[in-house]
Amino acid sequence: MNKKLTALILFFCAALIAHAATRPNVIIILADDLGYGDLGCYGHPTIRTPNIDRMAAEGLRFTDYYSGQCYCTPSRAALMTGRLAIRSGMAGHDTRHVLYPNNPGGLPHDEVTIASALKAQGYATCALGKWHLGDLQDYLPTKYGFDYFYGLPYSNDSDWTDPKYRNADTLSLTPDFHHFNVPLYRGTNIIERPVDQHTLTKRYTEEALGFLEKNKKHPFFLYFAHTFPHVPLFASERFRGTSRRGLYGDAVEELDWSVGEVLNWLRKEHLDNNTFVVFTSDNGPWLQKKWNGGSAGLLRDGKGGTWEGGTRVPAIAWLPGKIKPGLTHELASAMDLFNTSLILGGADVPKDRPIDGVDLSPLLFGKGKGNREVQYFYQTDELFAVRKGSFKAHFWTHEGYSKVKPEQHNPPLLFDVSEDPSEHFDIAAQHPEVVAELTSIYERHRATVTAGKAQY
Repeated sequence: MNKKLTALILFFCAALIAHAATRPNVIIILADDLGYGDLGCYGHPTIRTPNIDRMAAEGLRFTDYYSGQCYCTPSRAALMTGRLAIRSGMAGHDTRHVLYPNNPGGLPHDEVTIASALKAQGYATCALGKWHLGDLQDYLPTKYGFDYFYGLPYSNDSDWTDPKYRNADTLSLTPDFHHFNVPLYRGTNIIERPVDQHTLTKRYTEEALGFLEKNKKHPFFLYFAHTFPHVPLFASERFRGTSRRGLYGDAVEELDWSVGEVLNWLRKEHLDNNTFVVFTSDNGPWLQKKWNGGSAGLLRDGKGGTWEGGTRVPAIAWLPGKIKPGLTHELASAMDLFNTSLILGGADVPKDRPIDGVDLSPLLFGKGKGNREVQYFYQTDELFAVRKGSFKAHFWTHEGYSKVKPEQHNPPLLFDVSEDPSEHFDIAAQHPEVVAELTSIYERHRATVTAGKAQY
């Protein structure tokens, strides 16, 4: 081989290494059923979250960020694919909101996930915690671009041994994990059943640190989806009984400890300025669980509904030195993490299918405003509301988990959710032009969205 050819090869190798070094690592930390008002930095008076509060002080905190939907399965499908869950058949229906054990379906395999896209760019990929996009072997995370999986295939209140235990334990301050035959997976193998849920947050965190240590010399994507504070609630001995907010606060404060462990590891390894980290929740708080449910703060209602409390959730983006500390009132969605993560990782956003996410990079890196103009609010496979700017129109309303049938509104209810985040004052009569615009958006969207084959 002549010297010129050798030099050319070395040049291109160096260029590839340099390009890889500029691509940030990506970590998405997802809480389960954490409400808008459950963190110190979002105003909770007694739950102590110093690590997440520091993350918010060092990063960009969102006031108007929405989860993918108001239930677990569709919310996670939307986050993972950048698409409304109805498009992949993962939105559920009026009698089955989420996937349950041994459901024959799951996330369709032709969907592109954040993990599969980043893996194709040379990223090491890992899913920790709750999956809830299919529990049969063919629907576990390793089928969707994840190199490694350690966690639960569905919610921790699933697979109950006796129906009488389910509601009793989810409302109890002393639940028994033996009442839920929930399996813990490593890869595609069950390693413990029922899993001791007291140990989950600690064990997830140890696995996270192990994955990060193993892969710190090349790009990685960690999807860290916590089990808590979804009921039944459990905390380790170290945290049990330590919060002024009871067992719910214990679980959230242990989650905060876990976030601190991950961020401190990044700081110690000097990877904090090259790791894009997002902390958020999959939907609003499960208010019907009373003291074991969280708080939506000023927002109306909670999980299961399309009022603000069902899907507006905490969200913090962190990348020291590149994301300036601050607060943003720009609209954003969990689906936007798909586009943003792919673009940061050097992957192309798919053009062969509708993508509902947008790139958050201009907003994150101070180069412009947010790219999201409209937010759609689905209750399973039905579109209930639309938001554009500060105005939100409700064409249907339904309180989360209410047994009363949804109520249709014609004309729709209209709220300015910037001035009235609690959605108390219907101002449709004062703004007919806004009602007309949002009605047009609503009708156009419904006419153009094609639902995927229902998976459950």
